[in-house]
Amino acid sequence: MKILTNTGPLLDRIAISASGICALHCLCLPLILSTLPALGATFFGQESFHVVLLWLVIPLSVVALTMGCRTHKNWVVGVLGLVGLALLVIAAVFGHDFLGETGERFATLAGAFFIGVGHYRNYTLCRRAECAE
Repeated sequence: MKILTNTGPLLDRIAISASGICALHCLCLPLILSTLPALGATFFGQESFHVVLLWLVIPLSVVALTMGCRTHKNWVVGVLGLVGLALLVIAAVFGHDFLGETGERFATLAGAFFIGVGHYRNYTLCRRAECAE
């Protein structure tokens, strides 16, 4: 179990990075596509990019935040992560159809924000407790 505890801060950093990439993609892609429309034909302009990010973010977040909740007994970390994951899944599943483009973008950004804050809190709690680096 010590090996899993040592990976917590690394998983948090990776998940924070993935959430940041998700937010940047959501914010910047429309601007980039207006100047470089050919980018829309690449992987980064396709809906599958969102699916790949979800497949990365969900397991990382579940594992790292669960470990943090168990180790630090701080349920705020878990609640922030669950709210963020729920928003990302809602944005991915319902997307344009029910939320519209602006609603999808808002839900994605809010989800990435909540996940990032949850992982940052988990990371700082772990550093204070000197779990591992």
